[in-house]
Amino acid sequence: MGSAGAPLPTATPPAVGPAPHTFADPSAAGASHGFARPSGETRGFRPPVVPGAADPFAPHGSGGRHPYAAPATTPGVADLFARPQRPDPHRRGVAAGVVVLLVLVALLAGLILGGLGARAIFGVGRAAAPSTLPVSSAADVNRAPDSVAGIAAAVLPSTVYVQATDGTQGSSGTGMVLREDGYVVTNNHVIELAAENGQVVVIFSDGVEEEAEIVGRTADYDLAVLKVDRTGLAPLVLADSDAVAVGDPVIAVGAPLGLEGTVTTGIISALNRPVRAGGGAASTFINAIQTDAAINPGNSGGPLVDAAGQVVGINTAIAQASGTPQATGSIGLGFAIPSDQVRRTAEQLIADGRATFPVIGVALDTRYTGEGVQVLTDDQAGQSAVTPGGPGDDAGIRPGDVILSIDGRPVTDPDELIVAIRSRAPGDQVDLEVRRDGDERHVTVVLGEETS
Repeated sequence: MGSAGAPLPTATPPAVGPAPHTFADPSAAGASHGFARPSGETRGFRPPVVPGAADPFAPHGSGGRHPYAAPATTPGVADLFARPQRPDPHRRGVAAGVVVLLVLVALLAGLILGGLGARAIFGVGRAAAPSTLPVSSAADVNRAPDSVAGIAAAVLPSTVYVQATDGTQGSSGTGMVLREDGYVVTNNHVIELAAENGQVVVIFSDGVEEEAEIVGRTADYDLAVLKVDRTGLAPLVLADSDAVAVGDPVIAVGAPLGLEGTVTTGIISALNRPVRAGGGAASTFINAIQTDAAINPGNSGGPLVDAAGQVVGINTAIAQASGTPQATGSIGLGFAIPSDQVRRTAEQLIADGRATFPVIGVALDTRYTGEGVQVLTDDQAGQSAVTPGGPGDDAGIRPGDVILSIDGRPVTDPDELIVAIRSRAPGDQVDLEVRRDGDERHVTVVLGEETS
């Protein structure tokens, strides 16, 4: 048992304002090369000269002969009697040098033209890329404190990973620091199997592991408080959950599937959702905050925080499609215990290890299908339809009465009425609209108290 100690941190209601969120996941496809050399083309070479055909590259007036061929001479009369001339070696060397020079010029021209063509088609020869890639400055990676990244950085150090075992099997989930002197809150179903003779270990964001004591727990609200031998912790602030509105941005922090330090975002998608978890005597009734922030197995017990980084709820359940036997993953419908309920129950568990919940002292007929919810018409299996001397009896409720609304909020299912009552505190007054024999009237009920 822990003593009451210092009160839990409480937030001043934050200013409410929507914040848009957009997400995208682009993909890119590859592309084939866009260039191809025409069939039969040979880069850097002249086409062969066909004998008897005009040479398209021959100098003007050459008559189509190859530019390097010696001119033809037609023998004349004077030639027949001319004295043979001796070849001039100097002239022959000059001619050979001219030929070599022309060949070199042609090769140089081919290289230049080929290089220009390659540059135009393939980009060869363009300026080289800088030797180093651009690097962002430190200012480019700063995050505003009210951004998702800024809020996550502030919340993660106060979010813990919880492991429980009874010696043969184990379970895991998330928790959050309640007080600087070592108190942590999580869901009861996370540590329930270790409640008798098991072991609970809390792992902090810095990797330190601490064995934890179970201070108190309640299945009715699915909450449990743990105590570790560590001080100087940074507690998260519990906001006023009555001040939240549908559409407010929220961030869920936890360890889904054992992946510690996971952050997801969304909005509050509904309020006052009647959620019933568990079964039989261990049923949990939650007047829940609904969110589309992704919550998966392992997120249980972790904080749901608002745009100011204050806790508006403790993540505890997810909806599943009809026919699914057990929770398999988020479908965009997650539920959290409102922070006002967490504060009230945690303070009780720290003070005396037990929690109380309010009652009206009537039993409801789950077979009834008409408007509202009906009180049993008679006692069943030793259970009174209306507890003698209880809050409902004192207010004038009788067996068979139909309760139409609570504090002006219509109810159409027994669970709706139960969670609406359990969201209050013992001693609170509620207004019930009741129908009996066609007559409707309002009665005021002072809620009673039971201990979980």
